[in-house]
Amino acid sequence: MTMISGAAYAPEPRPAPVVGPGDFVFGAARLDHGHIYGMCEGLAAAGGTLRWVYDPDPAKVEAFRARFPDVRVARSEDEVLDDDEVRLVAGAAVTSERCALGLRVIEAGKDYFTDKAPLTTLEQLEAAREATARTGLKYAVYYSERIHVEAAVLAGQLIDAGAIGRVLQVMGLGPHRLGTGRPDWFFEKEKYGGILCDIGSHNFEQMLHYAGAQDAEVTHAAVANYNNPEHPGLDDFGEAGIVMDNGATGYCRVDWFTPDGLSTWGDGRTFVLGTEGYLEMRKYVDVGTGRGGGHVFLVDGEGEHHLVTQGDVGYPYFGRLIVDCLERTETAMTQEHAFKAAELSVRAQQTARILTP
Repeated sequence: MTMISGAAYAPEPRPAPVVGPGDFVFGAARLDHGHIYGMCEGLAAAGGTLRWVYDPDPAKVEAFRARFPDVRVARSEDEVLDDDEVRLVAGAAVTSERCALGLRVIEAGKDYFTDKAPLTTLEQLEAAREATARTGLKYAVYYSERIHVEAAVLAGQLIDAGAIGRVLQVMGLGPHRLGTGRPDWFFEKEKYGGILCDIGSHNFEQMLHYAGAQDAEVTHAAVANYNNPEHPGLDDFGEAGIVMDNGATGYCRVDWFTPDGLSTWGDGRTFVLGTEGYLEMRKYVDVGTGRGGGHVFLVDGEGEHHLVTQGDVGYPYFGRLIVDCLERTETAMTQEHAFKAAELSVRAQQTARILTP
């Protein structure tokens, strides 16, 4: 880690694999979103053994095998679910189909790890809550913008250590580049859930996590299609505000307006205000400097600190998830936290004021 100042702000030790080869076998099913690669790479880095892949599209399977050449290709979803040695199934289905896949995985007696957003309706949420409560199995969620970004991991460690005191407010900015080549379902609101449900889920999860809150009320929400009339089902802008059960507040803005000139897909940032200081994460790019991403800027009673994550922080979530699956604990993320972030995302989407001219 490179620090301009603040030697006391060192990260926790980089996590090592938690199991050996074959000790935690998992499979991948439904490859509709590219996040499936990060999900599987995270589990494999923590010691997990990827055995199976299934998708009805052979082209997606072949692309997946290029990244994971040792994986077996299943002829059907059932072939993955019927393997008694598979402990967990990771999936990145079309968003509206993620809950149904999860229920099938859970009924097969396995833990489920889904891409965000984990579901699109409150009815799906109720079904997922019932299944996990009845079986004790997990419906884990890949909220990647916190669990798979080193700056976000380090910021969480700093907050937990009291570096900025009690958290009062969390603000998240989640701009993305729309680009070209998006699948048709991406533009159908019934399938992707709307921008606050989709991208917004990252931010609701971070607001709850960094503030240490268990619940929240959506106090403001709005969405718009400002600039893509050819895709009437697309929200290209969304914002929401919440008040959390510990008195902290949260705000997020998400959009599809990243200009072509930015060197990466989005200038994701998070700002956290505390009673003793504040911090900012510049996750993916430090605009105009050429220094890339991974930055945490922290101001406290001692001064100004710039910390840069360079592969030395790691991603403890994945190892903790594997241990949780083996030991039936909740050290990576509680089930209720994962569901509460999803619930706030759906409620914000459902109650959002439509700003489209």
